[in-house]
Amino acid sequence: MSLYDIKVGTVSGEQQTLAPYHGQVLLIVNTATNCGFAPQFKGLQKLHDSYRNEGFAVLGFPCGQFMNQELDDNEEIAEACELNFGVSFPLYAKIDVNGKNAHPLFQYLTSNARGFLGTKSIKWNFTKFLVDRDGRVLKRFGSKDTPEQIEGEIRAAVMKGR
Repeated sequence: MSLYDIKVGTVSGEQQTLAPYHGQVLLIVNTATNCGFAPQFKGLQKLHDSYRNEGFAVLGFPCGQFMNQELDDNEEIAEACELNFGVSFPLYAKIDVNGKNAHPLFQYLTSNARGFLGTKSIKWNFTKFLVDRDGRVLKRFGSKDTPEQIEGEIRAAVMKGR
């Protein structure tokens, strides 16, 4: 199974795959609107805006597994992200990223990019996965890695093969 075969839910309740993103560099992030790292939304939006014409997209996947720091309703999440942080990059339905109910997308990502000391589980909100144009996971970034700190690696991935 490739990254592009995995079904994801939209905030409006529809199911789709990530196939429309084949050929783009992606930064896939587990987000939470009430997290102390939520100010990263603005930096993520800036990255999305800066590189989207070069074939790059940020994809946000809300998660409430870490101290329940995410709203319950998908539409409320999208509204809060837009109003509070100016988010216009794609946000998907709220999911689990760890445990027996972990979404298949995050099972795929964590299997292909281990965390600190080789751990598979995600430690907190705003863990980021950089994916190349062919769906290969290039790197995993922790919550403390800000969008500004990882921009150089994103730029390199976007420019590779151009």
